[in-house]
Amino acid sequence: MVFMPTTNRADFGKYLRHQRAMMAPPKQPADWPAPRRRVPGLRRQELAEAAGISVEYYTRLEQGRAPRPSREVLTALARALGLTAAERDHLFRLAGELPPEPLAPDSEIRPGLLRLLRGLDDTLPVTVHNGRLDVMARNAAAAELLGPLSSAGRYQRNIVHQGFTATARRILGDDGAHQYTRWATAELRSAMGRYPNDQYLRSLFTELSATSATFRSHWAQGEVTAGRSAVKHLRHPSRGLLTFQSEMLHDAERDHWIVIYAPAE
Repeated sequence: MVFMPTTNRADFGKYLRHQRAMMAPPKQPADWPAPRRRVPGLRRQELAEAAGISVEYYTRLEQGRAPRPSREVLTALARALGLTAAERDHLFRLAGELPPEPLAPDSEIRPGLLRLLRGLDDTLPVTVHNGRLDVMARNAAAAELLGPLSSAGRYQRNIVHQGFTATARRILGDDGAHQYTRWATAELRSAMGRYPNDQYLRSLFTELSATSATFRSHWAQGEVTAGRSAVKHLRHPSRGLLTFQSEMLHDAERDHWIVIYAPAE
């Protein structure tokens, strides 16, 4: 059995006790006498039953005397406690486990982020894409530089698929397009590792494998992307070749990527 460090076990138990105390007791029928409860929240037995574990084991977890719980037990505890995603992730970390990966990126951009994009319309190009590598939003400056978002075609908004088009070569030039397709292929490998059962990503891989020798060559290299900062030379439709410092910021909860293009000195 694997034991958590002593301090983590104590913190883990304290966190369980706190969350259990925050839970509303189960409702009783109106004609039942109200039970006398000495402490707020759920009793240990009530929480253990909701999680499908024994009250003895749950008690040892709260007391910091149990070995590291399995991921299945942690998932059951998070569900029984009604934890938010952030609270669940904290529970996993206290137990010495990595938080579970999301099943899919969030389909909605945070409203505050959209306001930020609009606020930078006349200042910096900013785009947002999700963990499936589909562009979700571009502000006005980004649309002027990269073109407006398209709704035609299954992969028209996908940043990997876009890299293997004539439009990418026009904006990036031959050398820039080659570097981009290498990066995009590695990015797709990373995304498929994060979402191994995602049919959209699988079909994109199949499409590019069948239609692009360049993609097949890059894929054979086995690269996984890591770069989130780069200098990019992009051809503006009216201002000619411009140089940007590109920075990618991650909204981990929603698995959204914010890409900022700052004019390079």
